[in-house]
Amino acid sequence: MQKINFSTSINAPKEKVWEILWNLDAYKAWTSAFAEGSQAKTDDWKEGSKVLFVDPKGNGMVSMVAVNKPNEYMSFKHLGEVHEGVEDITSDRVKGWSGSTENYTLKDDSGSTNLLVDMDIPDEFKEMFEKMWPIALEKVKALAEGRAKTMITITAEVNAPVAKAWKYWTSPEHITQWNHASDDWHCPKAENDVRAGGNFSSTMAAKDGSFSFDFSGVHNEVVTHKIIASTMGDGRKMYLSFEEKDGKTLVTESFEAESMNSLKLQRDGWQAILNNFKHHTESN
Repeated sequence: MQKINFSTSINAPKEKVWEILWNLDAYKAWTSAFAEGSQAKTDDWKEGSKVLFVDPKGNGMVSMVAVNKPNEYMSFKHLGEVHEGVEDITSDRVKGWSGSTENYTLKDDSGSTNLLVDMDIPDEFKEMFEKMWPIALEKVKALAEGRAKTMITITAEVNAPVAKAWKYWTSPEHITQWNHASDDWHCPKAENDVRAGGNFSSTMAAKDGSFSFDFSGVHNEVVTHKIIASTMGDGRKMYLSFEEKDGKTLVTESFEAESMNSLKLQRDGWQAILNNFKHHTESN
């Protein structure tokens, strides 16, 4: 067992770098350097809680959050392995490295951030991680500096057949009924030309008249009852899919995050709108 170290300088404040490291949507993006589809199953990274670091097949590590000092320091204690979702923290094989640590330190440098990563590693994995970590840190850097976009994915299962769900999602008379994130906002106007090359636009407005804006863009690909791929007015991409099973429709929406608001705020806002769509469709 030996300790290896990596570092990078990021032109972004510590708070932004921390968000990219531990927001679950951004985490999937930068850890793809280790395995495509990597994810963390965690109770919000609470100190003392268990974390599973796994690939899409359920293979990976079972660990504990040893220290969590927001925007400064995160430390994990690795406890064992996960194989197809089954945890192993007692076999002789894992006991050889159980208790090893993986640490992330963020230091302010006049508005930029120096990110340092150190970890205990068995000798046989040293070469592999020495190749992967620089790629992962470049992804963190690009995401934090805004040179790459975090993709956020939200879902809702709608108790309605796909033809109805499609109609209620695409028809302006229905869009104006569900397209708001909170009760103090509404959508007084909507237009939607549902075809490749067609434009869409929704007016999002505070009910007290204090603020409004138009959310608009163009559809790039449309497959009726299945797919809508679009580009928003600011150039960001979004992708919508409809999948019917047993009379219900799974709606999955993915979109590139913007840089003005936190990833959590964006996820919560878009999910609230999708939940409103679900409620409207099921209630009418």
